[in-house]
Amino acid sequence: MTNYSDIFLKSFGEYGDYIWNQITFKVPWTDNYFYVLILASLIVWGLELAFPWRKHQPAFRKDFWLDGFFMFFNFFIFNWIIFIAFSKLLGAVIATQAGGSITNWALVDISSLPNWMQLIIFFVVLDFVQWLIHNLLHRVPFLWRFHKVHHSVEEMGFAAHLRYHWMETVVYNPAKYIGVMLIGGFTPDQAYIVYMGTLIIGHINHANLGWDYGPLKYIFNNPKMHIWHHAKELPASHQKGMNFGISLSIWDYIFRTNYVPKSGRDIELGFEDLDSYPKSFWGLIFSGFRKK
Repeated sequence: MTNYSDIFLKSFGEYGDYIWNQITFKVPWTDNYFYVLILASLIVWGLELAFPWRKHQPAFRKDFWLDGFFMFFNFFIFNWIIFIAFSKLLGAVIATQAGGSITNWALVDISSLPNWMQLIIFFVVLDFVQWLIHNLLHRVPFLWRFHKVHHSVEEMGFAAHLRYHWMETVVYNPAKYIGVMLIGGFTPDQAYIVYMGTLIIGHINHANLGWDYGPLKYIFNNPKMHIWHHAKELPASHQKGMNFGISLSIWDYIFRTNYVPKSGRDIELGFEDLDSYPKSFWGLIFSGFRKK
């Protein structure tokens, strides 16, 4: 019989040890989220400094350090404090209901396909699930109250990628979990590759870079496209937002939520009541639970 309380309580110590082992280099760099996050951030920040799109924007832009702390809070601290324990508990419950393994619920099994094809399917499926959830974050008023934290960025830079309310983790991760659950055959190493690849793409999309990748802009999200997602003034045709793509832009072009009318290099970012919105870390992570 599954002891759910043991699973819940042990998760805190296990994840704490996992983080510490990463910090102390006891986890190989190929699986080390902690140092890959730092390395990816330094590389993309270096690209910002070498090829700045907004020349007037300082290297340490507004809220640079706040966003830097958000990166580690959302990536590690929040998971350790509460989320991993609840995730493991939920996973155990689902596995029990599925007869011991969630793979029993899989609609298709792609384990027989070549590894590169599995990676592409994994990447595309997760990206589409995140595109759908991102739409909901803008269209459902309750969810938008939390997503506003991400849109409170006034100067774009790589670290703005991970400035988001912890409630988004609560919304996104179960949806991604279900998406993966319905397609059997994925392995932890594939999840690591896709996750870190998505991280790097997200950093670049929020960076102070004027890239759009030419014809590939219709497939991959890019800084010139994503800047419009953060525009303070929304066009009449996209009052609920536009350019919802996470890594891929193709979903926006397919479902006509794309919008890049001109260069958005110097557009104002944010939303209508930004001046009265919380500015501190604590104010931001507790925002959203009240309408005003």
